Amino acid sequence: MKHEISLSREKRGLGHPEAAALVKRAVRDTLDAEGVSQPCLVGVVLTDDEGIRRVNSEFRGIDRATDVLSFPFNELQPGAFDPAECERDPESGRLLLGDMMISLERCAAQGEEFGHGFEREIRYLAVHSALHLLGYDHVDEGKMKKRMRAREKEIMGDGEA
Repeated sequence: MKHEISLSREKRGLGHPEAAALVKRAVRDTLDAEGVSQPCLVGVVLTDDEGIRRVNSEFRGIDRATDVLSFPFNELQPGAFDPAECERDPESGRLLLGDMMISLERCAAQGEEFGHGFEREIRYLAVHSALHLLGYDHVDEGKMKKRMRAREKEIMGDGEA
């Protein structure tokens, strides 16, 4: 049994038909890099700025769009994945890691703004969010953020994060 990345589009007509495959590959690459060998389930919703703004407002009390939101199901230690700390899907037995939501609209704008394009930006956002599901965070400007950025760079394999 392999990892299942359950992907849906909140709205039709958002464009970027390659987005689903890029996100799935980036999530799998992150799970592999973190040594997650037991089959996992990750939910992904691709949306636009309005969709992610609504969810950001509802769940975080921040009434503005963002690029990506992560909803981990477990409290994991970064870099020390322990399947015993994870909930399991009763039907499939897969480990439930959590959900992520990515704004394709924001992703395209940031890819252009940063000069590296849509493909690299969506891969980065998926890696970033998957790391959140695995316990990484960047709530401070110190060690936690540096550690997370270092892992992003390693997983992306391009020296950028």
